[in-house]
Amino acid sequence: MKEFELIDTFFKAGSYQRKDVVLGIGDDCAIADVPSGQSLVVTTDTLVSGVHFFADAPPEAIAHKAVAVNLSDLASMGAEPAWLSLSLSLPDADEAWVAAFSKALHALSEYYSIQLIGGDTVRGPLSVTITAHGFVPQGQALCRHNAKPGDLIYVTGSLGDAAAGLAILRGQLKTTQNSEDFLVNRLHYPTPRLLAGTAVRRIATAGIDISDGLLADLQHVLSSSGCGAQLHLEQLPLSVAMRESVPANKAYDFALAGGDDYELLFTVSADKRTNLEINLANFNVEATCIGQMTGKDGKIELRLGDEPYSLDVKGYEHFS
Repeated sequence: MKEFELIDTFFKAGSYQRKDVVLGIGDDCAIADVPSGQSLVVTTDTLVSGVHFFADAPPEAIAHKAVAVNLSDLASMGAEPAWLSLSLSLPDADEAWVAAFSKALHALSEYYSIQLIGGDTVRGPLSVTITAHGFVPQGQALCRHNAKPGDLIYVTGSLGDAAAGLAILRGQLKTTQNSEDFLVNRLHYPTPRLLAGTAVRRIATAGIDISDGLLADLQHVLSSSGCGAQLHLEQLPLSVAMRESVPANKAYDFALAGGDDYELLFTVSADKRTNLEINLANFNVEATCIGQMTGKDGKIELRLGDEPYSLDVKGYEHFS
């Protein structure tokens, strides 16, 4: 198949349709309407074979992750997703691979009510770039710079699972079959916490998604807000699979420095804790308070009980 045959067969056909898309796939540009009273939120992520996923990873997993990591960015700002554009680089036109990839992409798009509105397909090393567009009510977007000393720090879900899943695939960790399946699935199929983002956007002061590890991403909030933070390791949310697979100190390492969790971290003023937790319960969102912002500019203090805790690894960074 040639380029435009691939696009028409696998991406234009079967795409979820939204009423706010005036013109989708097929022209030089897409045309879409932004609702009144909403701000447009845009993010782009690239996944490269051998860096973000194994070369032999299932195409369904690659498609899922490519979409999910972008939706996670929207979630961290409190935005609701609307449109996607896709740039797909393929070493060859493997129709079976593209069919499986596109089927998973369309399934996730329909689940989250988002439309693929354009993009590009080229020959080259396997990589996937997605740009996601979403809406947030004007003035309600969560940003990194608004955290204040005294704010409580929350995270959704459980931490470190994807890093443990990666260790399993690399042959560095052995565990039970049930735990292995759970941890590897958390790596391949992250869940964007969109509902959590919309649940907290009127209450939280700052937000970010955890893609490069808790410490690395929290540091971005500290750098933007001029705060420090104190984290209590015994409060870190760890999955049953994690607890069954590694000792506590290794679980803390995975949770603090492991990437690819795509959970949300957000801060909230201590006097709004009750309002926040009521709101989370109403949305059926699980989140855990793991510490508090401090006035110690840029410094992260780790505590285990009453004792300080040290960790050499700080999280993933390209070109480091």
